[in-house]
Amino acid sequence: MKKFFLSAAFALLCFGAFAQNVQLHYDFGHNAYNKEGGKDLRSRAYLTTTVEMFKPDSFGSTFFFVDMDYVSRNNPGTTRGVVGAYWEIARELCFWQGTKADWLSVHVEYNGGLNVSGNQADGLSGLSFNNAFLAGLTYSGHSKDFRRTWSLSAMYKLIPKTLDAAGNKDYHNFQITGVWGINFAKDWCTFSGFLDVWREARPWQGTKYIFLSEPQFWVNFNQIKGWENVHLSLGTEVELSVNFAGKGFFAIPTLAAKWTF
Repeated sequence: MKKFFLSAAFALLCFGAFAQNVQLHYDFGHNAYNKEGGKDLRSRAYLTTTVEMFKPDSFGSTFFFVDMDYVSRNNPGTTRGVVGAYWEIARELCFWQGTKADWLSVHVEYNGGLNVSGNQADGLSGLSFNNAFLAGLTYSGHSKDFRRTWSLSAMYKLIPKTLDAAGNKDYHNFQITGVWGINFAKDWCTFSGFLDVWREARPWQGTKYIFLSEPQFWVNFNQIKGWENVHLSLGTEVELSVNFAGKGFFAIPTLAAKWTF
């Protein structure tokens, strides 16, 4: 346990040094889904902090994010403080920038994390912490003023040590990922997010196919006259999923704040 907290804190400090933005989300999943409604997410974390970075260069781009999940002191029967950490890092390789084919890149990615509870199925963090290694191709584009960006990736996904319901190895999978970002209303507002569809054996749910999308809407306060250096945004994220937080469909909103560096 102590090693987990030390490792998580060290990772957050290291990644924070290169952060593009830091987000704080208050998650309503524990209120929206309980036993009375037929689905129980009462042990889901109340708060999540996200550190995120995207950096293009002459050979492509690098993206990562780190999520840290926290449980409220008022949530009975659950661990207090940090209960989970999850991160993804992805690299787009494009050595042919400036050519007619520069809309296409080679994509490599790693996903992984830690869960203090040690139980994937308890909904504590709402995330799968299996290590995953991905490789494939990405199509990306943008408007002339870069106010609209998008990408679509098709990838092979290796999830080691995954077993199906019969106890057989089920390592080989796929994932489709779409990402978008739109600034509008004279940059007062941002609509961004991603969607993932992938295959992963989850015997405890009796499922193999998962859908996850997290659209975000932000109001950017640096558009206020005299606030140009106040890079604060307030908004919301809605986690839309099938067979992710639990079996079936979930729609989980948050209230959120973001500081962009």
